[in-house]
Amino acid sequence: MGDALDQDLISDLPQSIIESILTRLPIRDAVRTSILSSKWRYKWASITRLVFDEKCVTLCNDRDLVEKSLIDFITRALFLHKGPIHKFQLSTTYLQSCPDIDQWILFLSRNDIKELVLKLGEGEWFRVPACLFYCKRLTRLDLFRCELDPPLTFKGFLCLKSLTLHQVLVAPDVIESLISGCLLLENLSISYFDSLALNVKAPNLKFLFLEGEFKDISLENTPLLVAMSVAMYMTEDIAEHFEQSSSCNFVKFLGGVPRLERLIGHIYFTKYLSIGYDLGNLLITYNYLKVIELNQVSFEDMKEIYVVLRLIMSSPNLRELQISGSSNALVALEAPDLDLWEKQSLSKCTFKKLKLVKMTDMSGVPHEMEFVKFLLSRSPVLETMSIAPCVYVVDGRLNMLIDLVRFRRASPRAEIVFIQE
Repeated sequence: MGDALDQDLISDLPQSIIESILTRLPIRDAVRTSILSSKWRYKWASITRLVFDEKCVTLCNDRDLVEKSLIDFITRALFLHKGPIHKFQLSTTYLQSCPDIDQWILFLSRNDIKELVLKLGEGEWFRVPACLFYCKRLTRLDLFRCELDPPLTFKGFLCLKSLTLHQVLVAPDVIESLISGCLLLENLSISYFDSLALNVKAPNLKFLFLEGEFKDISLENTPLLVAMSVAMYMTEDIAEHFEQSSSCNFVKFLGGVPRLERLIGHIYFTKYLSIGYDLGNLLITYNYLKVIELNQVSFEDMKEIYVVLRLIMSSPNLRELQISGSSNALVALEAPDLDLWEKQSLSKCTFKKLKLVKMTDMSGVPHEMEFVKFLLSRSPVLETMSIAPCVYVVDGRLNMLIDLVRFRRASPRAEIVFIQE
């Protein structure tokens, strides 16, 4: 009986299971297992996923001491490590332009690194060393607050599937070359760039996230894209550039994504799509598009209204639609042209799969109400129409509610939920 109790069952587990256990621990605790027994002294040293942050060391008010402790901990962990390192993640505000990081990346480039994540502090920007571009087996690369300048001989990461660039200083042509050079790229996230004109060529791209001040965006070769989220910020220079544009942004951005399933457009997205709007025939049907979310749509801008209609009318399998209005509608002075809603093309439209509609920040302007009326009358399986007025609309809420109750509903199950905050 005593022998059974004294047995060390955990130590005799297969190495793969022990590694799985150690990987789930914070790296500091994984290293601490070395004091358990002689068997455990170097168990941690062969784990393939290394994740470092400030919790690796004892924090105090002496920033220099914490920085030194963190550098020493990471350097020693890499020095003692045995075998390949598939993932290296460093998330800290204590290390900015640290020369030790160059040595770590050089070490990783020789150890089959597949996933590299660098999230550094808000001080001096870290310049990525040239040895990064010799990590031929990289499948994931996340860079935050870095300078990126690939050597002229660099042709791309041939195995890369996920790329995140957040506040990265890099020339626009370098970004395009980097993207097009990663032929297996499936996930692309680019955020916080200023006045960036971007042409995306990524034949295997499936997920796209863009956030920043974009002067121009073109999805030239993204036939497999299934989901995208776009947040655009507007400056005076970009607004002036938009006004001078003659090309159709809708076609450039959404004209070549036939497999799109989910589309989220944040601030100024519909405004961007409306530039150079072409009133001709629809060029594409989004048979896979099930969820559309558009934020800050101006229902006093006819071009933006056409963009919304073009999107939803080209999506026969749309199931969920979320739209937030723009407060600019409250100060609109132009008289609305309501003839749009009597057009024959709209009267033939039916949303056969649409079940959920959420309208938020509604101001109750005529085109907004006509749009809701249009959806209710053309959605035979609609289950919920959720309406949330803008916080600035007070006096008109009762009239808005009366109109909503009066609108004809194509679906006998349709429920109108009026949310007052």
